[in-house]
Amino acid sequence: MTLTETIIPGVFLVEPRVFPDDRGYFFESYSKRAFEEAGIHADFVQDNQSLSQKNTVRGLHAQAPPHAQGKLVRVVQGAVLDVAVDVRKGSPTYGRHVAYELSAQNKLQLWVPPGCVHGFLTLVNDTVFIYKVSGGLYNKASEIGVAWNDPELAIGWGIAEKDALLSAKDQVQPAFKDFESPFNF
Repeated sequence: MTLTETIIPGVFLVEPRVFPDDRGYFFESYSKRAFEEAGIHADFVQDNQSLSQKNTVRGLHAQAPPHAQGKLVRVVQGAVLDVAVDVRKGSPTYGRHVAYELSAQNKLQLWVPPGCVHGFLTLVNDTVFIYKVSGGLYNKASEIGVAWNDPELAIGWGIAEKDALLSAKDQVQPAFKDFESPFNF
C-alpha cells in the first residue's frame, strides 16, 4: 500500500497493492501500520455505503468539532470524481481542492482528514461508494457544508449544473465566502 500526500497537507491518495490471479484479485484496503507510518492515527468508528446513479453529486460535507470525522473513501462498483477542499483557517492551502477519479477498476482511495469538506460526483450508474469514518459518530447537529458548484472554489466537476442530481440539503449549502469554518490548521 502506498500513501502519497497531495497538495493539501494531511490529504493522502491511497494506492493498494493488488494481487491478481486467474480467480480474480486480492488487496488490503486498509492497514493501520501503513497509515501510522504516514502519520495518520485514525480510530475508525463507522463504515458507510451509498448507491448512486450517474450525475449524482453528494457534498461538499463535513462534521464540525467535537464530532469532526476523517474519511477513508473508495469505490467498489462504478466510478466517481472525488473532491476534498481544505477549510482549515490558517492552512497554506485554505480554499484549495484536490480531485481524483476513484473507481472499482483503479482501486484508488482518498484519506480526507478532519478540516476538509468532501464530496463526489458519480460518473456511471449504480456506483457503490464506501467510506470508513474516524473521530465522532454521525451527529446531525454537527453537519456543515459548502455549495458544490461555488465559483470561488472553481472545482472542475465536468458536469452542467442543470444535470446534477442533488439532495434537498445540497441544493441550499452556503457559498464558500459565507461559510464560517470551525477548523483551524
